[in-house]
Amino acid sequence: MTVVEVETERPWSRSEFEERLRAVAEQRYHDRHPFNVRMHEGTLSPAEVRRWITNRFHYQQHIPVKDALITAKLGTPELRRMWIRRIEDHDGREGDEGGIERWLRLGEAAGLDRAGLLSGNGVLAGVRLAVEGYVNFCRLRSAPEAVAASLTELSAPDLMRRRVDAFERHYPWIDAEGLAYFRTRVSQGRRDSGEAMDLVLRWASDRAGQERAVAALAFKCDVLWTLLDAVDHAGAEDLR
Repeated sequence: MTVVEVETERPWSRSEFEERLRAVAEQRYHDRHPFNVRMHEGTLSPAEVRRWITNRFHYQQHIPVKDALITAKLGTPELRRMWIRRIEDHDGREGDEGGIERWLRLGEAAGLDRAGLLSGNGVLAGVRLAVEGYVNFCRLRSAPEAVAASLTELSAPDLMRRRVDAFERHYPWIDAEGLAYFRTRVSQGRRDSGEAMDLVLRWASDRAGQERAVAALAFKCDVLWTLLDAVDHAGAEDLR
């Protein structure tokens, strides 16, 4: 009997693996989307800004949901405590209103009704599908893949700083206090992405696992891009 050895590709080194993950985050992050570009250039109308806030809030509401699903996959109390903090960052804790409340205040600062935001009225079908796809990804895929998908946070701190500057400069009709969400996410995103990167680099030890992690991050970039596609297309429809 002849034994045929199946050749497997060597794993990337830790540095090479990290470079590939960072390249995905840099090259495919939604800061390059035309809608985000126009937002930061200051050319969005008030209606477009409000549409984005409304639809992005649907995504924000589901961040603690996907993080709860990831937490359930983690095998040690230490890891679960670390990831539970992310849920608290959005749902809030005593003495800290949390990211969801801060986003509601952004909506109010932009002239949106809190009850309307919470009702989900105005959320586009494409946004609902994109968010549902991400939540289901975190529900059905492995812990390393779900954690890797969160690495879009690598690019978040720079985006948040640019966004605060753009809103203060171009959209002065929005109360500056409403920008607290963006300011808070600068430090949170840096911390969260560092923790997630360390986990992914440690967990994905073979080439197949590394490639799945890179694909997971690319998928998450597609989710965020698709969300903006839906918001941008809705605005184009209004102009017809």
